[in-house]
Amino acid sequence: MKILTLNCGSSSIKFDVIETDLELIQQGADYSIVRGLVEKIGLPGSQIRYTYNGESYKDVVEILDHTEALKKIIDVLTGDSPHILESLEEIAGVGHRLVHGAEVFSKSILIDEEVEKQVDECSEFAPLHNPQNLKGVRIAKEFFPNVAHVGVFDTGFHHSMPPYAYIYPLPYYFYRKYKIRRYGFHGTSHRFVSFRVGQLIGIPREKLKIITVHLGNGCSICAIDHGKSVDTSMGITPLEGLMMGTRTGDLDPAVILHIMAKEDLSLHQADTMMNKHSGLYGVSGISNDLREIIEVMDNETEGVNRARLAFDMFCYRVKKYISAYMGVLGGADVVVFTGGIGENAWQVREVATHGLDFMGIRIDPVQNREILGREGDITAEGATVRTFVVPTNEELVIARDTVRCMEGVL
Repeated sequence: MKILTLNCGSSSIKFDVIETDLELIQQGADYSIVRGLVEKIGLPGSQIRYTYNGESYKDVVEILDHTEALKKIIDVLTGDSPHILESLEEIAGVGHRLVHGAEVFSKSILIDEEVEKQVDECSEFAPLHNPQNLKGVRIAKEFFPNVAHVGVFDTGFHHSMPPYAYIYPLPYYFYRKYKIRRYGFHGTSHRFVSFRVGQLIGIPREKLKIITVHLGNGCSICAIDHGKSVDTSMGITPLEGLMMGTRTGDLDPAVILHIMAKEDLSLHQADTMMNKHSGLYGVSGISNDLREIIEVMDNETEGVNRARLAFDMFCYRVKKYISAYMGVLGGADVVVFTGGIGENAWQVREVATHGLDFMGIRIDPVQNREILGREGDITAEGATVRTFVVPTNEELVIARDTVRCMEGVL
């Protein structure tokens, strides 16, 4: 059967059509038919880009809102050139990425009106994401009224964390009343790469201790003990943890109070600073894109090399979390790098694992530079902890969960 997956953002929709069913899932033989992105919705230069049969296509066209964006996706799927689907009736179900399920949703679920209401109530923890995700659900239901719609939550995988890992050291009253706690994100990515690396080494993740390192514009690390998340770096929101493209990551809360007082910042301004003006971008003053930072960091000659500083800070924090999670797990069998940076920036992998030989982590410098954007084992000879690069595939997880929900086996 064909499953459409949707990841709806404030000005974009990422989509994929995946051929899958329970038998294909069991065999690991399910596959993407077409995948693409509608971006700059409601903005100048809106466009749709997609890949089908190894060919890339792009159409720059005015797209005023998300309804028009989904209509454009449907036009692509049912158009004559390229001819992808005979009709929309081939779509058996729609899987939706939903960012925050709070304590309400521990696993993927068929979306009905009650679920929509509960997801909306979870929006207080993800005001920039959940409302947009819900918008995508409601629009998709208009175009696909007779098929199952399934929600797959970023937070779901981390529901296995123990209380001592997710409760903050604040007065317990705040957890009891407001459910203030660590939830974690990138759950579908951590799920996929931990499962996939088990396949690659021939040992199921239920028998392994794995540290998954998802590095993109957003970054998080997860400690996985025999298939279950036991800790992760992001918190109640995606702001906590590693240094990221524009987010601070871990920070003494008093720093923000001090800056707010000195600069007379509102709560909204402080929130914007931490989420959109910090991280790699804030430190380097150049970009939130690590590729650009790496390009210039060895060429700066005047004053403090802020690009190099940003790079070193980024790698240092990755190393610190890997080391911490080695302790949490009592040692690990595998470390896995994924995400745009994790899959492609060999420099980060090299620096972030340097000096961890005493933990059994050592990577092969030649293999590390050769494995870019593809699966590969970068473990050095003699290392007791395997290190892999595994490109993530969150859409495949969403499609598989959609099938399982439809078949009643999740």
